[in-house]
This record gives sequence, C-alpha cells and structure tokens, in this order.
Amino acid sequence: MIHPTAIVHPGAKLGKDVSVGPFAVIEDATEIGDNCQIGAQAVIHAHVRMGVDNTVHPHAVLGGLPQDLGFDPREITYLDIGERNVFREFVTISRATAAGGATRIGSDNYLMNNTHIGHDGVLGDHNVLASGATLGGHTQVGDRVFFGGGVMVHQFCRIGSLAMLQGLAGINKDVIPFTMVGGRPGKHYRLNVIGLRRAGIDGERLRAISKAYRLL
Repeated sequence: MIHPTAIVHPGAKLGKDVSVGPFAVIEDATEIGDNCQIGAQAVIHAHVRMGVDNTVHPHAVLGGLPQDLGFDPREITYLDIGERNVFREFVTISRATAAGGATRIGSDNYLMNNTHIGHDGVLGDHNVLASGATLGGHTQVGDRVFFGGGVMVHQFCRIGSLAMLQGLAGINKDVIPFTMVGGRPGKHYRLNVIGLRRAGIDGERLRAISKAYRLL
C-alpha cells in the first residue's frame, strides 16, 4: 500500500507488498525489495538498492549524499542494503564517494534511533547499534557486533566480529574480534564471553580464543 501523500518517483522499482507511509519520499533509481515497510516521512534517496523484508521507521534518511567536502554530487554511487534490517527513527546512512562504489549494509541488523553510518562504510550481519551510535566514513564492521548508546567510531576503523563496544566509547583504532572495549579513547579490557557463548562458541574453541587474547 502506498499512502496517497507519499511521493514515489516513477523510476523507482518497488517489489511486492511494499508499504509506503504518509509523506514518505522514494527517489528515482531506487530498488525496494518485497515486503519492505517505509514509514511516514522517511526518505529513500536515489541509488539505494534494498533487499526484502526491511523496515524503515519514520524520519529515517537512507542514501543521502556523503558528508565529504570533496564529493562531486554528479557521481553515481550507491547504498546497498540486504534483508530483514530494521532502521529506527532518524537513522541516517550515506552512500559512497567513489564513482560506482557502495556503502554496504548486510542483513538482520538493528539500528536504533539517531544512529549514523558514514559514506563507504561496510556493516556485516546481525549487528546492533544502540541509540546515537555513529560510525565514520569507511568504517568496516564484521558480524554480531554490539555498539552501545552514543559510541563514536573514527573513520577507517575496523571492528571485528562479536565485539561489544561500551556505551559512549570513543573508538579511534581497530577493535579486535571477540573483545569488549570501553572508554575514550577506547581500550580493550576483556573477552566478550557472553557474546561468544550466545553465538555457540564454547568449550575448546572458547579456551583457544581466551589463550590467544592473553598472548595479545
């Protein structure tokens, strides 16, 4: 269902059973997969390619121009989104900077309100960004990472899978997989044992990871 007040460009491609709420805007050259829900006053900018079963809550803005002073707005760049993601209110994600490039969001991620992913970023699968978390441009994130509220990640940082970042942490260096990080600047302080066990990593594998962490 497309609400009569929504603005959907004729060049947008919408799949089956896509819902578009009041005053939402979907620009040209977008692809929205089946069963996606676009909330009231959300904006899907040009060159967003979205898979199935995504939920975009009111006032989220996906695929905006990158916040890079050197970007040429005539360049065609992309935001690619997988499946079953949730983008809560006021989430913003920028598309890439280099011609033909893409900011990439995987599948099964949950982005809470007021979170931001900068241009050229890569977000894997099953990640959670709590309210206000901000990832700078070119940040690369693995899978099953938890970002606490207000976390700030500097551009070009890499965040390893199954890491847990404490609320308000300031990250200016790469984060080792499986670890817990907190403070400003962020420091590793122990393994994310609970996260590892929830992911099915225990027994000998967990002991091996613990040994490797102690050696590091």
